[in-house]
Amino acid sequence: MARELLMEIGVEEIPSAYMTKTLEDLKDLAAKKLQETRLIYKNLNVWGTPRRLVLYVQGLEEKQPDAVIENRGPKKNTAIDKEGNPTKAGLGFARGQGMEFSNLEIRDVAGVEYVFAVKKEVGNSTEQLLPDLLTNIIHSIGFPKSMRWGYYHTRFARPIRWLLAMYGDQKIKITIENVVSSDVTYGHRFLSSGPVKVDSITKYFEVLRDNYVILDQDERKEMIRNQVQTVAVNAGGKPTDNPELLEEVSFLLEYPTAFYGEFSPSYLAVPPEVLTTTMINNQRYFPVFDDKNQLLPGFIGVRNGTDYRLDLVKAGNERVLKARLEDALFFWKEDNKKPIQEFVSGLKDVLFHERLGSIMDKVTRLQNLAVFIGRENGLSDEATINRAAYLCKADLLSSMVFEFTELQGIMGRYYAINSGETPEVSEAIFEHYLPRFAGDILPSSPTGIAVSLAEKIDNLVGCFCIGIKPTGSQDPYALRRQALGIVNIILEKGLQVDLKSIVAKAYDGFLIIKPDFNQEDTVREVIEFIRQRLRGVLLEKGISYDVIDAVFSLPGSDINDITIRNQMVQNFKQSDLFQDFMVVYNRTNNLSKKWDSDNVIFTALEDESEKELYAKYLEIKNQVGELLNKQDYVSALEVLAGLRPQVDSFFEAVMIMVDNEELKAARLGILKAITNLCNNIANFSKIII
Repeated sequence: MARELLMEIGVEEIPSAYMTKTLEDLKDLAAKKLQETRLIYKNLNVWGTPRRLVLYVQGLEEKQPDAVIENRGPKKNTAIDKEGNPTKAGLGFARGQGMEFSNLEIRDVAGVEYVFAVKKEVGNSTEQLLPDLLTNIIHSIGFPKSMRWGYYHTRFARPIRWLLAMYGDQKIKITIENVVSSDVTYGHRFLSSGPVKVDSITKYFEVLRDNYVILDQDERKEMIRNQVQTVAVNAGGKPTDNPELLEEVSFLLEYPTAFYGEFSPSYLAVPPEVLTTTMINNQRYFPVFDDKNQLLPGFIGVRNGTDYRLDLVKAGNERVLKARLEDALFFWKEDNKKPIQEFVSGLKDVLFHERLGSIMDKVTRLQNLAVFIGRENGLSDEATINRAAYLCKADLLSSMVFEFTELQGIMGRYYAINSGETPEVSEAIFEHYLPRFAGDILPSSPTGIAVSLAEKIDNLVGCFCIGIKPTGSQDPYALRRQALGIVNIILEKGLQVDLKSIVAKAYDGFLIIKPDFNQEDTVREVIEFIRQRLRGVLLEKGISYDVIDAVFSLPGSDINDITIRNQMVQNFKQSDLFQDFMVVYNRTNNLSKKWDSDNVIFTALEDESEKELYAKYLEIKNQVGELLNKQDYVSALEVLAGLRPQVDSFFEAVMIMVDNEELKAARLGILKAITNLCNNIANFSKIII
């Protein structure tokens, strides 16, 4: 027979940021522990609210299946001496297994005989196993931060206040410090009448719903989404589409009721990003927009409860938001009392890094580097780039960004516009931070691209030259994200950027601080770090790892060119000529890989096949070179594949390793020359056929 298992861990409110990962961990832990305990079940679910974590297992068998446990011991000649008597090693193994030595078995494993302890274990009842299993699961749940309470030693996200555990109709007794499981649960903190007795697992779900607890987080989330949508439509607008906010709100409450609140239209004079940031980050409200995507003077909050006296809840939330919006309006007015350029002088007093100087030092470096990038790549004019780089950090000293740090760049754009800066400069101030996170937009203006690349390369080079490098999961300066941003900008905009010269130029800006590492090592490490981020991007695009290995075996710092090579080699692998090319490459490379020179003394050649092969090589050499200059790598590979008839004839007609050293050198020179021509595209010895 199979029954259902239910365990509820009742706690004080767990932070919403913990919940998603905690539920995933609880599900994985339960599945793992059940498997280790050899308990068979049909389905497993986990649910959670701020006040409870619930494990629900369906079809859990009442008994472990019997098992045959086989443990391998020492080799036979180690466990048994030449006279056939057990050795100390053999007796020790038997004793450790709780068996008589005479009951051990001898088995052959890959031609070697070992002693084995074979034990039959009768399965225990599930009821006997569950107390320890459930206790172990509770103690194994991890959190970003955990706490102890009272004088107890157990650590959990928040203090455990009650436990409920049932297997079918049977109560399972588990104890965590002073809390002993029972058949009692608790409903909504304010809407429930107190402890509620649970007669059965089926009744448990009914009891919670009757006591204003929506247990299933997916159901709660859908309720919130529908309610918010309905309230927004009734108010003549549409809510913000913010999955992260929806997820967070769903784990802040147990019974949702959405309501519409309003604020004075006068606050709309403040940039909408400020208002929405205040509403979302501080209050967990859903901003509302009209059909033209303009912010409306209203918001949607979600109450943890019913609609009883919802007017009071609405009024209270409006008062709280008004105070925050009043602060925002004050900051906005104060910041706009002076032009943005007047903020810049104060940057010399703000430390960027104790080794890398002030933010003003960084601004100076950005000006030089951004202008260099712009000039080398035809991005905007030098004056515009220089001005944007000069102003890009100015808003860090504004009152608004001091209060809302996530608005850096966004506020700078507004202050620049209000100060009469050009649209190109204003937009670049915002864009130089892009992309800020995975999936974020990329800079689109030429000036924004130049300053954004300068910002990220300056950060990478500055950290690498003083020995700050990501290790394992540690990346406190988000260097991986910035390197990935460089890759995405270059690829998205199709830039032919010479990273080596840019990184070297960036290094020059740090000479004043006397870096710990020289320019050559820093440039090499930074470029390789960026190339590794490109490797990940290419894998996501579906490029096979052997193609990536082949192309990455060649030195190169042109991200766009490396990507084109990967794509074209990947495409060529699917063509009819690929096999012909690999025959040409493998036959020439295998024999010449240890030969250094591609010089060929034509007069030393004897056979017509080798003369014909060399003549064909000379004929296509310039053609392949022109195709490589055009980045037409597929056509170049097709031309090289056309050498197969001559290569086959050559190997059928002559012996390479002859006694005549001059002739041998000429023949190996031909093969090396062909191999080198192929290796201008990729190292095809890495390709898996």
